[in-house]
Amino acid sequence: MEKNPDKIGKYKLIREVGRGATATVYLAEHPQYPDAVALKLIRFDDKAKDEAKWNRRLLKLLRAEMDVSRKLDHPNIIKIFDTCVEKDYAYIVMEYFPGTTLEHYCSFQNLLPLHRTIGMVFKCAMALDYAYRQGIVHRDIKPANILVDENDNVKVTDFGLALNISKKSASDSTFIMGVGSPAYMSPEQIKGYPLNQKTDLFSLGVVLFHMLTGRLPFRAKNPAQLIYKIINTEPPLVSQINSELPEQLDQVIRKALEKDLYSRYKNGADFAKDLSAVRYKILDDSAGTEDTSRYSILRKMPFFTEFEDVEIWEFLRISRWRRIDSNTLVMREGDADQRFGLIIDGRVELSVDGHRVDEVASGEVFGELAYLDQQEHRHMYTAVTTVATTYLELNPAALSLATDECQDAFRTRLVTVVARRLGAAYRELSKSGPPAERITASGFGMELQLVDS
Repeated sequence: MEKNPDKIGKYKLIREVGRGATATVYLAEHPQYPDAVALKLIRFDDKAKDEAKWNRRLLKLLRAEMDVSRKLDHPNIIKIFDTCVEKDYAYIVMEYFPGTTLEHYCSFQNLLPLHRTIGMVFKCAMALDYAYRQGIVHRDIKPANILVDENDNVKVTDFGLALNISKKSASDSTFIMGVGSPAYMSPEQIKGYPLNQKTDLFSLGVVLFHMLTGRLPFRAKNPAQLIYKIINTEPPLVSQINSELPEQLDQVIRKALEKDLYSRYKNGADFAKDLSAVRYKILDDSAGTEDTSRYSILRKMPFFTEFEDVEIWEFLRISRWRRIDSNTLVMREGDADQRFGLIIDGRVELSVDGHRVDEVASGEVFGELAYLDQQEHRHMYTAVTTVATTYLELNPAALSLATDECQDAFRTRLVTVVARRLGAAYRELSKSGPPAERITASGFGMELQLVDS
């Protein structure tokens, strides 16, 4: 078979639209189909022993895909029209869907408005419900296997796992523990237990969490830690990571990610029903525009100069944008409350025992001492706005859920701001202080000399 054919079987290849480690996807035409189709071509290689073993596994998956294609006919599932297995190659012909994967919408800078995210996951839940009623469990639900177009039409793909052929390493956790992508796998899938539709709903819950927050619910530095967390730890609440999300979503995601099968959603229809119940709390399309505007404001602030773009998006998601009137008490001296603020616009007066200490403006933080104090966590001054003020409110609980990169960037900048403020306070105090007793007219009385020992 030629390396770059113009025709495969009865299919005329128009152009290449995707390429992986062992497969190439083409836009193709067939005289019997009125619309263009997608043809995924897989080439076999029997030169090496491990390749031959892989090819046998691949053939098994391809035949499984053939069986699946006969059972599924749903508007939110990619249709498979034809499959063919030859000695040196195989191909699968499917519905051509000109969209992108949900991976694009799992990064902080591309998160969708809540109603769009819920609408997409709702369609996926109903598609999985239909598939299970046909006796099919997907086993590899993840953003890369869900396509969406500009009109939010959704297509779940790679049913039957016949197209999940990119990982060939025998040491990969996908093959050690069965089939699937580790970060999205259910506890029972990791343990190698028998699976039913609930494993797909767990994975879909992970997808929903990822699309709402820009991060995975279970994160670790190595596969062993990841496996442990999926099996043993509870995910954080999405409303803590993104304070603009309704708390009702916490309950939905927690039920989808239940480790106990009896407590998890029993089917996709129930999952979809609870998602639809959240819609009345959802903001309109202006939310996305508002987020973009707020990102632009933060990007221009000196406080965020050293932040990467993705870290600013994350910071925006875990904080709360507050607008308050003049002469409003923001925090009180002595209160045990670790929340603190970063001023976007306006001014805040800081006072101790009724005496003014400072007035801070745009780019300055206030209330940070309660956050930095690792023992009592009490505010050391009272903060009152002197004009109408906009500020970001930071909750340490939400900040602790941020990525390590975001936390490091924030702490570095916060320490710098506090150090400079302390230096300015020292200079101000020196103006009313007595002359230093240990400095002579010509300078220091004695200077420490460092010598080699």
